Amino acid sequence: MPRELHLSVALDGTGHHSVDTGPATSLTAAHGADLIGLAEQAALDFVTVGDSLAPPPHDSADRLDSVAVLAGVAPLTSRIGLIPTVTTTHTEPFHASTALATLDFVSEGRAGWLIDVSSSEAEALAVGHRGVAPAAELWAEAASAAEVAVRLWDSGEGDAEIRDAATGRFIDCERLPDIGFEGPHFSVRGPSIVPRPPQGRPPIVVALDVHDSDGQWELAARHADVVLLDAEQPTVARLARAALLSRTAEAGRDPDALRVLVRVAVDLGGGAGSLPPADTVRFSGAAADLGDLLADWHGAGGADGFHLLPASVPADLPAVVHDLVPTLRARGLFRADYTGHTLRDHLGLAHPDDVRSDGPSERAVS
Repeated sequence: MPRELHLSVALDGTGHHSVDTGPATSLTAAHGADLIGLAEQAALDFVTVGDSLAPPPHDSADRLDSVAVLAGVAPLTSRIGLIPTVTTTHTEPFHASTALATLDFVSEGRAGWLIDVSSSEAEALAVGHRGVAPAAELWAEAASAAEVAVRLWDSGEGDAEIRDAATGRFIDCERLPDIGFEGPHFSVRGPSIVPRPPQGRPPIVVALDVHDSDGQWELAARHADVVLLDAEQPTVARLARAALLSRTAEAGRDPDALRVLVRVAVDLGGGAGSLPPADTVRFSGAAADLGDLLADWHGAGGADGFHLLPASVPADLPAVVHDLVPTLRARGLFRADYTGHTLRDHLGLAHPDDVRSDGPSERAVS
């Protein structure tokens, strides 16, 4: 029996090709719930929702905050993973970690975090907090932010919430230790003001190109649970995956706990959209032929699954759900239904339980 693959989809607006769905339609909870509910019907592992601090282009629709959107949609869905994009630039890691922990509670253990950075002058000017920084500095800051988030999530012991009505004590403060993080970009004493998330640690996701900087690779090796990989050929994907697993092991982590999903830009809507320029797989055609392509790539050993980038979400998502997924199921490559409840369950990642960070890798706050 072949290994089952993981399958997810990006729901970034209406897709890479803008489709006018009406000025207010795409900004409603019902619209997001309809799309994510459709993806959930196919038992997809997760959806990602893009976000940026940059003002949207004049020829595109406005955008909403990705965390808030998914928090609104979470009660209207029950199984599918919900992964917002949250930039670590111009953003305090304390606020990011609490927002994501809250999303994990609202979704009952289905949240993740797609890490990104803000490298443009437009983003810097929009926030007004600081100027543009070199890419290497931004990705190093992102790695520190990921470490802070993990420590904050771990800072709430599972039994710290005591709710003792007799004494009026809600929290045992002795079980909420300071995380004592101090690095070149920020200092965070903690602890988190949100209890430990249902998943312990919402999975961290990093998008990575084989040509990306060493800083991005280091972030993925040290902190990612899922890598969304851009690679144009199966051999390139296989070599990149092997390198990632090696670097993950060198970072002291279990490489078997890393999932590598190749990103595939797809147009299944008969030319309804346009594929983006990218150093990744690009496919335009019938869902059955895409099923053949994914099966071949999966068999080559370079991917644990695939993250689909629709050219047009309204046209392509139904084709994924109703045509592609049945094709993959017929091959024994995709689940018939969810077998777990949390995003970690879907990805085959163990709950960290009482696992804690091994201690500060940077100087602790005194």
